[in-house]
Amino acid sequence: MKVSNKSLALLTTILAIVFSAAGRAEDADRAGTSKQSLQAKIEYCTTCHGSSGQGYHGFYPIPRLAGQQTQYIENQLLAYIEHRRENKYMYSVAHVLSPATRSALARHFSELNPKPLGGAPKGLVVTGKKIYEDGIPETNVPACMACHGGEAKGQGAIPRLAGQLNDYIISKLLNWNLERGRDPARPDISAIMLPTSHNLTKAQVAAVAAYVGHLQ
Repeated sequence: MKVSNKSLALLTTILAIVFSAAGRAEDADRAGTSKQSLQAKIEYCTTCHGSSGQGYHGFYPIPRLAGQQTQYIENQLLAYIEHRRENKYMYSVAHVLSPATRSALARHFSELNPKPLGGAPKGLVVTGKKIYEDGIPETNVPACMACHGGEAKGQGAIPRLAGQLNDYIISKLLNWNLERGRDPARPDISAIMLPTSHNLTKAQVAAVAAYVGHLQ
């Protein structure tokens, strides 16, 4: 059966509209993002985040994306675009991505599961586990697992911490308000972490980072 150019154009438009809410990454070409274009974006991401999204230990630690919650990845890309989260490199990457492409990239990386890079001091794991599971009541630090889950895999807008690079977590927690929540007129879920990040000492941050970095 032949389809007219007008009908085909209408179908393509409809698919492009619904793609941001549903559909698989392999259908991206029907949603306004070709498979070839998506693959190019994935390869670009892996130049920094690792071939399997495992992250990279360096002068500036680059986070693990593998296994991350799709909603969290999409939210962070949008936060970069809207300057609610500051990172000049990620703004340059994110602001040229369509909503469909952001969704497809998030799904791709969420489905990866390479072994964590590790590298955290094993001697801190026991202390980190206690803080993660019990919190620190005397300084109003809640149990991390209350939001991030017992296995630290997160849910929805709450990020996965399991397997994340310890030096990345340390850097983010110690500098939380320098990067997150940069638009007070449009607060987002990152505001939840501000009091906790302030109430943790550097040693406690390092311990939590060590613990979750060893989880898979």
